[in-house]
This record gives sequence, C-alpha cells and structure tokens, in this order.
Amino acid sequence: MGFKQHFLYLADYQHWANDMLFDALDHLDDERRQAPQKLYYGSIHGSLDHFLFFWRKWVARIQGVNFNEGYVPGNRLEWRDLKNQLRQEVRNFQRWLEQQPESFFDSKLIYRRAVNQEVREIWVRDALTHLYTYASLERGHVSATASALGAPFPDMAYHLYRQEMGEHLEHLRKA
Repeated sequence: MGFKQHFLYLADYQHWANDMLFDALDHLDDERRQAPQKLYYGSIHGSLDHFLFFWRKWVARIQGVNFNEGYVPGNRLEWRDLKNQLRQEVRNFQRWLEQQPESFFDSKLIYRRAVNQEVREIWVRDALTHLYTYASLERGHVSATASALGAPFPDMAYHLYRQEMGEHLEHLRKA
C-alpha cells in the first residue's frame, strides 16, 4: 500500500471516529458540553471548536492555501452546526486527497505561520500525520471528559474502524 491509500484510509477513519464521538456527545446536553472542564480550551464544545479551526488551518497548508487567521476562543457555532461543519470539512478534504497523485504524498509543502509569519517547510506525509494524530489526541481528551460527565465511552480504535469497513465491504459483495 502506498502513502496515498494509507492516508485515504486515515481520512475516512477521521470521519468514522468523529461520528463515534459525536454519537457519545449527543448524550450530553449543551450545558454539560459547554461547562468549563480541565481541558486546554475549557469545555468540550470549546475543544471541538478549536479542533475545527486546527483542521481548517492544516488542510489549508496542505492544499497550499494561505491561512492567516489566528484562533479566537468563544467564536462558537451551535452544537449541530459545529458537528456538521467538522463532518463536511473532513469529507471535503478526503475528496480532495483522492484527487492528488501518488507523488503529492512524497513532496514537501511550504507554509507561513500566522502567529509570526515565519516560513516553514514540512513533508506532506508528516503534515498529514500531524493532522490525524492531533485529531486522535483531541478526540481522546474530549471522550474521556465526556465519559466522566456521563456520556457513553466511544470506542474509536482504528482496528475497529477497519473491521467494520471490512464487514461492510463483505456485506456489499454478498448483496
């Protein structure tokens, strides 16, 4: 399997894992999702709001688009809109990645940091790894906090995603 297929699986996994998390978080009311917790961005909602910002920033960098926005805490969407925007951003990026040639995944990208305009260079595969591992880290923090607040714990393990997708494909083959 080449880098492209590997990162396409991981792109699809992001969507699946986000939905697992959202299903668990839907068991909490807005008050609990927005209540201050021991999270870096304050609340569950605040953490996911920052996650949306982070996702957009790194996707723009990977796509070669200038992104000069800094994160503004408290610039929050309603819960339903936040979930839907995250879903849409992840799927749109997956579709964009599908259009890239295999050689793209073995190239470097150059971006400018918004905070100080410093120019940086990074391998595309390292940028994708950074994006996806940060997403997993953020989902882990949020799911642990949500579970402590009474939400069911979402089992978002990658091997479960692959197993579920394999079963789905097998079902389609038999249909």
